[in-house]
Parts: sequence; structure tokens; C-alpha cells
Amino acid sequence: MTRAPANLLAVRRLLLDHLNIDPDTVRSDDLEPAEVGIVGDPNHRGGYHCGSDRVVTNDYSVVESTRDSSGLTLDAAALDVGLFRARSGGSTHDLYTFSTWCVAQCVANTPDSRDLREIIYSPDGKVVRRWDRLRRRTTGDDSHLWHTHFSFFRDSIRAGRDQTPLFRRYLTTIGLLEDDMPLTDADQPIIRAAVHSTQIGRTGVTVGQVLDQMRLLPGQVEALRAELTQLAARDFTDEPAVIQGVLAGLTPEKIAAAIPDSLARQVADELARRLAA
Repeated sequence: MTRAPANLLAVRRLLLDHLNIDPDTVRSDDLEPAEVGIVGDPNHRGGYHCGSDRVVTNDYSVVESTRDSSGLTLDAAALDVGLFRARSGGSTHDLYTFSTWCVAQCVANTPDSRDLREIIYSPDGKVVRRWDRLRRRTTGDDSHLWHTHFSFFRDSIRAGRDQTPLFRRYLTTIGLLEDDMPLTDADQPIIRAAVHSTQIGRTGVTVGQVLDQMRLLPGQVEALRAELTQLAARDFTDEPAVIQGVLAGLTPEKIAAAIPDSLARQVADELARRLAA
């Protein structure tokens, strides 16, 4: 029997926690539990809302990508999100602005959107559009005027990969979810010491590994990951600009959490040496 995987249930719970403002009352402005679906109804056959027991011959959700064919299990790999309206930060946010924001992240190929295969949505409640990473389809039926469909590559569902970061970042961006703590200028010397340190290469710790560590941090550090990934391939000759533009103001706690223990010890030793000089 097709089942709802834990990682999509976590996305569902996250959205309901922050967009179902009054959980005890059914309101048109709220995102209600019945409006966030994962598994298709019993008559549903074929597509990402179905697991291996309900796929059909030449099912597009299986045969068009090895990420899907290799990841096929009884788990559904889709999420539907219905209508809502929320006021935050002096602006009104709804299904249409949410959907276009998510599509923009996919177009930009942000790290937290790369497991999405497609989004079928409406930007205005009048026309239906479809963003397809595989560029196979551009249309959808009229039901997507009032709900948005997200398809996830099945291998990401099978792997149990966390799918909440993209949606958490949206909620943070519109002000419904707060960052853990603000950035301050007091932490620039720590970042500068880490950037200047020549110990990284000798310890075998790569920039990518540090970024992977930082991705585990909530809030603002997660939002910076895409920028840090780009910076990893750049010439770091303009260090002040790098520090000011991307990492300015990180707190000591966040830096300590992001840097592996071995590298932290190297940085501490280097700082001690410079202070004693």
C-alpha cells in the first residue's frame, strides 16, 4: 500500500505549524490539514502521489529519470499544498506568491531545491504553469489553480533526505519563522582568522566539508550556503570583501558549530601564536 514517507510528513507538519494560524477553526485564510496531501486517493493510479503498488506502464514518475527508477518504493513522492493567506512583515503572502518563490529557487538551482523534479502551480489563480527540471512538460490541469503540486525525485525520498530546508527558508524569508540569532560585527575577526589560516589544506579539511557542516545549522547559516558554495570556487584575494559581503557578523557560537574540531584546534593555536607575537 502506498505510504506517506517521514521526510514529506515533516514538510507537511512544518507548513501546517506556521500557515494554519488557527488550528482549532477551519478558516479560508488558513492552510488546513485537508489541503496538504501526500498520498493519492484509493483510485489514483500513476504519478508521484503513488508508490510502487500503484504505478502504471511507462509511468512518467518512474521511467523518465534514473533518480526515479532507482528510488521507487511504496512511498509517495509528491506534496500538494492548498490555498492560504498570511500577513507578515507588512505584506500578504499566499499560495501564489509561495509557489512562484519556490519555482524561482528551482530555476536558480539552490542546493535545497535540487531534489524537486517539478512544480505544477498558478502564479495568479488564472493560469496554470509547470516547471519541470527535466523539461519534458509545461502544462497542468485546472485543479492547480487552487493547489500547488511538488514532485520529488524518488531517490531522495528513498534515502530519507530532509526536505524541510527549502520550505523553512521560505517561512524565514517572509518572517513567519525566526532565525536562531542575528549576525553581529563582533565575529569578523574569527572569520578572518579562519580564512587566513593555512592549516586547512594540511589537515585535509576542505572548504566543501566545512560548508556541509554549516548546512546543518538552522536559520541564517542555511541561507548563506549557496553563496558560500559559489565562493569556494573563487579567488579569495579580496578577503575583506568576502568577509563583509557574505560572512560578516557570524557569532562565535555559529562558527564553532560549523568548524570541525581538528580545524578549530588549529585556528585556536594560530590565534594564540599571533596574540603572543
